[in-house]
Amino acid sequence: MSVKYQNVVPWGRSFQEYVDMFSLTDKDLEKSILGCGDGPASFNCEMNRKGKSVVSVDPIYEQDRDSIQKRIDETYSEVLEQTMANQDKFIWKNISSVEELGSIRMNSMSQFLDDFEEGKKQGRYVSGVLPELPFADASFDLVLVSHLLFLYSEQLSFDFHVQAIDELLRVAGEVRIFPLVDLDSRKSIHLDEIIGHLVSQGYVVSEEKVNYEFQKGGNTMLRIIHS
Repeated sequence: MSVKYQNVVPWGRSFQEYVDMFSLTDKDLEKSILGCGDGPASFNCEMNRKGKSVVSVDPIYEQDRDSIQKRIDETYSEVLEQTMANQDKFIWKNISSVEELGSIRMNSMSQFLDDFEEGKKQGRYVSGVLPELPFADASFDLVLVSHLLFLYSEQLSFDFHVQAIDELLRVAGEVRIFPLVDLDSRKSIHLDEIIGHLVSQGYVVSEEKVNYEFQKGGNTMLRIIHS
């Protein structure tokens, strides 16, 4: 089973959001990093400008720039309308309004689009889909998974989560996943069982609070490390 992305809209987050969501230290940023499901985030672009190493993997990267731009244009207003209708599920502190959210997201996505074709040639944007990634064992120090696993708990089964996380641990020594709530801001129905499974496999697992909360309750990440 692989992720069905037809209903996953492109929604780009920034370098600073990644730092906050995943509690990334200066030491972390020197590691070889894989961003899984990055979509049109500007994290890769901004890290490349800083001379850092990031590869992003997402099925959307099989498309060309114009096709991704078209998909963003088709879904942008819809996402903002849905956010407006569900404002009570979000914390309007660092981001003060739906309009500001739209501006921040579009800025990140514009940076991504400007970087995409060159980054793809350089091998920084790779087409791929969980639970089978096109990388050799232990290719990376750290994998970051933003707004995919656990968020889509109703759409993606427990078995899919197990297979996906096993694959992430195959390609990297450490995995961090954010957030741990679903689309309705409820704790993922898979979380406790996944943690138990990973601990039984001998991994070091911790749920850690981070300096980021936009979706209510979405202020922790899961950190998984090979023992």
